[in-house]
Amino acid sequence: QVQPVESGGGLVQAGDSLRLSCAASGRTFLPYAVGWFRQAPGKEREVVATINWGIGNTYYADSVKGRFTISSDNAKNTVYLQMNSLKPEDTALYYCAAAYSLRVLRESSEFEYWGQGTQVTVSS
Repeated sequence: QVQPVESGGGLVQAGDSLRLSCAASGRTFLPYAVGWFRQAPGKEREVVATINWGIGNTYYADSVKGRFTISSDNAKNTVYLQMNSLKPEDTALYYCAAAYSLRVLRESSEFEYWGQGTQVTVSS
């Protein structure tokens, strides 16, 4: 089974950019769907963006469209989340998750393997 490992979180100011990385431990991400989710204090976990590893199809939550980009690097077995024009409401614990699927998934319940999370804090 695959184990996602996140990195790249931190404290930034509104308008700044940040790139999160999700590396696969244990095996390759192929043929998995990989997604980024986030959970702010007092709120439910929500999808941010997902990608189908082998094909590259993507899905974005409306709140991040045009600002965030999910991508994959096959050689490094890593999925990235490039976050631009960050807003204070983007502050959350960001999780990477994987599921054995060839489809583009959108629901957290569809993902089987989860990382520990990386904190992103955006100050105003």
